[in-house]
Amino acid sequence: MATIKDVARESGLSIATISKYINGGSVLEPNRLKIERAISKLGYSVNRAARSLKTKRTMTVGVLLPSLDVSFFANIFSEVEALLLKAGYDLIVASFNKDPKQELKKLQFLVERNVDAIVLVPEGVSRDDISSISPIVEKKIPLVVIDRYIADMQSDFVLVNCRAACNTAVSQFISFGHERIAILLGPNSVYTAADRLSGYMDALSESGLCVNPEWIKSGEYTVESGYNMMNELMDMPHPPTAVLCTNNELTMGAVTAARERNMTIPDDLSFIGFDDMQLTRIFNPPITIVTQPIHDIAVHTTQLLLDRLKGDYSDFPRAVHLDASIISCQSVRTVAQ
Repeated sequence: MATIKDVARESGLSIATISKYINGGSVLEPNRLKIERAISKLGYSVNRAARSLKTKRTMTVGVLLPSLDVSFFANIFSEVEALLLKAGYDLIVASFNKDPKQELKKLQFLVERNVDAIVLVPEGVSRDDISSISPIVEKKIPLVVIDRYIADMQSDFVLVNCRAACNTAVSQFISFGHERIAILLGPNSVYTAADRLSGYMDALSESGLCVNPEWIKSGEYTVESGYNMMNELMDMPHPPTAVLCTNNELTMGAVTAARERNMTIPDDLSFIGFDDMQLTRIFNPPITIVTQPIHDIAVHTTQLLLDRLKGDYSDFPRAVHLDASIISCQSVRTVAQ
């Protein structure tokens, strides 16, 4: 069985450099490549149990999600995982299945698994809830919260300004002459839904348009919910002429409902979706999409984790605010005034 000394001899580097890399430290890129080639050639594997006893680290990062079936989160954490692997860390992913009773329990579960850090996408957990978990409060386990804000929480956050993006999307509808504009949202209690609704309301207010509560639909961030809410809108005596969906699953459900009704986008309905750039290619004509910077979210989340794991709290608490953008395609048409 190959040892760390064998890896050092094969790579031509010192044992200290090899050890630093194996334990999650940063090394020069040429040295990293030499180490990985040597490890691959020799079939060297780390004795994780022994390393954990020595370093008091498990080299794992816990991730807690509301659901495992949201593509937006899957895309983010596939990138986070790739970045953390380069630093020697593995992910342990858990979900509370949108059950508020399970959210705090699953967070405690990750703490009890002795993860070195945690990334949380919260739904109902509060500052007081998290304050009850002493290892997080004492910074023994760094916590990075993404996508959603927790009021008064002393934590690192990575957030996307979707309020501005939704404002821009609705303003685009208005510039094409639309006044009957609907929005499909997630649960009212979730930060992202409230943030995106604010953008919608801002755009209507700025244009002097009245808000029709019937055109504001709230449900779950699921395909089924998007499907049902779109049907509710289209069953109205005077349905909206434009619809903004605020996540990928809602978008897929809404488009499915429209197609089942033999509606053509944009001839029968102007439409803007959310999150998945692939949607601009799947549908004909391509759908205009509000897209969030998945790569940047992953990079900032990973960097915050690694900084805190190194004991660098010089900029704590840090809130990273990123911008969403709109890929304009062919799903919005002009309507007569």
